[in-house]
Amino acid sequence: MNTVDSLGHERDPRIGRRVRDIASKGEGELTAIVRMKVSGNGDEPMYARLAYIKAANGIEWSTAPDNIEVLR
Repeated sequence: MNTVDSLGHERDPRIGRRVRDIASKGEGELTAIVRMKVSGNGDEPMYARLAYIKAANGIEWSTAPDNIEVLR
């Protein structure tokens, strides 16, 4: 897993690159991968990872980071 900053943003070499969301077939620029705490009991928090993609028309959506395919 990549390094995570204090806001939960991962450092990932794909950020800023043109990508395709395999699930939706949408294409755009990967703007962020964020790790968010979703729940947890005691000392064991649970986290979810979301990747954010922004299309050329300005619409932005999220998907699972495993759904990202870098375009050439």
